[in-house]
Amino acid sequence: MRKLSEAEIESIVGLLKEGNPLPEDYKTILFDTKREYELVYADKEREENILADTMAVPLQPVKTFRNGKNGNDWTNMLIFGDNLQVLKTLLQMKQEGRLKNADGTPGVRLVYIDPPFATRREFRGSQDQKAYQDKIAGARFLEFLRKRLVFLRELLSEDGSIYVHLDQRKSHYAKTLMDEIFGEQNFQNEIVWLYREAINSKEKWNNKHDTIFFYSRTKTLIFNYKEVLEPYSPGTVKKYKYRDEKGFYRLMGRGLKDSPISSARDVSPKWEKEHPELVFRHYLGKGTLPVDYWNIDIINQASRERLGFPTQKPEALLERIIKASSNPGDLVLDCFAGSGTTLAVAEKLGRRWIGVDCGKLAIYTMQKRLLNIAESKDLENPKKKYGKLCRPFTLYNAGLYDYKMIKELPWEQYRDFALKLFQCRDERHEISKIELDGYLGADNVMVFNYQKYKDAVLDRGFIDDLHKYLGDKIGQRFFIIAPAASVQFIEDYIEKDRTKYYILRIPYSLIEEIHNQGFSKIKQPVSEMDVNDTVDAVGFDFIQVPTVECKYFIDDAKGQLKLLGGTKECVIKIERFESKVISRKPLNFANLETLSMVMLDYDFDGEVFDLDEVFYAEELKKNNYEVHFSTDKAKERIMIIYVDLFGNEKREIKTLSDFKIGG
Repeated sequence: MRKLSEAEIESIVGLLKEGNPLPEDYKTILFDTKREYELVYADKEREENILADTMAVPLQPVKTFRNGKNGNDWTNMLIFGDNLQVLKTLLQMKQEGRLKNADGTPGVRLVYIDPPFATRREFRGSQDQKAYQDKIAGARFLEFLRKRLVFLRELLSEDGSIYVHLDQRKSHYAKTLMDEIFGEQNFQNEIVWLYREAINSKEKWNNKHDTIFFYSRTKTLIFNYKEVLEPYSPGTVKKYKYRDEKGFYRLMGRGLKDSPISSARDVSPKWEKEHPELVFRHYLGKGTLPVDYWNIDIINQASRERLGFPTQKPEALLERIIKASSNPGDLVLDCFAGSGTTLAVAEKLGRRWIGVDCGKLAIYTMQKRLLNIAESKDLENPKKKYGKLCRPFTLYNAGLYDYKMIKELPWEQYRDFALKLFQCRDERHEISKIELDGYLGADNVMVFNYQKYKDAVLDRGFIDDLHKYLGDKIGQRFFIIAPAASVQFIEDYIEKDRTKYYILRIPYSLIEEIHNQGFSKIKQPVSEMDVNDTVDAVGFDFIQVPTVECKYFIDDAKGQLKLLGGTKECVIKIERFESKVISRKPLNFANLETLSMVMLDYDFDGEVFDLDEVFYAEELKKNNYEVHFSTDKAKERIMIIYVDLFGNEKREIKTLSDFKIGG
């Protein structure tokens, strides 16, 4: 760092006194940074603040499929929630020694992300409409991505790698961000994915590739080149026309000085017989060394892999990445998991995996894909089925909790949940012989033990008694975490002398005075165009089942069912749909305003919802909020899931007998 001149010092002091920002020129002068350059944009946060201020949310188990564990201490994870908050939670797990590979190495060995708002081009949905719009633009997009990259770097093992999949619109910005976060020295390659697709533009060069940036955490990394060798061309194979017990070979000249052999390649067999010292056998290997451009077909309409999910990636693409940069038993993470290609391939290749997504449609799509993986194609022989059941995995909620389940937790588990929910440090201590549970910042925290004191309530008398013992021994703030039903006053805090006793209610939104930020929720799509829209969600909420009233009938509007002799249609007429939102300021929603989608399982087995079809709210609105499906699709039991904008669900099970002709 060079010494400032008197004029520069005077200029800086003057700007600071007037409250004006410093010119960017001063940045490298005032601060000792190792970076020669970086991407500058509005509202760019310090890495330290991102790591410290991001809220960790507890993971609440919903259901474990296939029961048991994959190894001694691991079950694969499918997580519904905002990925930034989940990444903070996963980082805490790593720090606690609960996130590791099969060989005991802490952290994630491989990360692949395909941010849906930043990948590929506009694509078409099932009705040939645009199904993708880039809603996060400019500096907001950059910071959105950067926050997640910072956490992903911290989550990687020391020999871990990350692949970031982008298109031509965002890749140049992302490359600069990744150089800042991971270091230019850890940039390994830029991979170009070439794909075949219909060419439709006559006004510009048609785009036929995506970009995948490959970085490592350190200079030490895993790269299994033998696992991703490229097949030889037929022309090359043809040259290996001789064969012995070792395999096919061609004869090559040794290139010795003054050798009578004029060509070093494909020499005559007579030379080997007469002068073996001048000739050697070059055997056909398993393939050529891998290169950074990949010709892999996209998922088209006729593909066996196709799930109908926007931006679904081919398994061959992820197979190459996972084989190259991880080993069996290693942990693979995809926090924009979407259709679940990363998870499915990791499963088939014997890796541990974590998938995160904020979309209910994505979660149910992945759940079905994994549970039915035995019927999918085998990676080594696509003409055959994989044929194996998936290993156990657990579905978690993060940021959206079942309050009934929380109340039933054993005390220690409830206490742990309550502390984590409000980001408190778990440090038991005593003040004046009163047991306290931890700290929020520098302030004391008590978790109200409503299970131990079943008849006790948190009222003004409780606060008075507490203050008698603690008043002169604590600071200006004291926090009590308690169920809302146990609190007998409506104020956020009770003030005694110089101390405010804050009540953190469960359920209750975090007090904005404490965290100095507003709270937002994940929103579910209302049309196919919105499926890949991603938003930041801050805070948490509790599951509140929406109120749903419907009529179920078989369409006989024309009274011709007996005459048609064809397929009858079941109709679900949604007449009322209202959502409850506890942890936000009261909002009044019009009827049907908060409906996101209706999902159907036409053959419900009584245990697992197996998604067959989805109907979006925008589509239903055009059809008078009626869901239509053929009676031929329906089996013995039909499960219907109504989803609101906030991810809450109403579930119903119906049979064909519930659908009456004419309503």
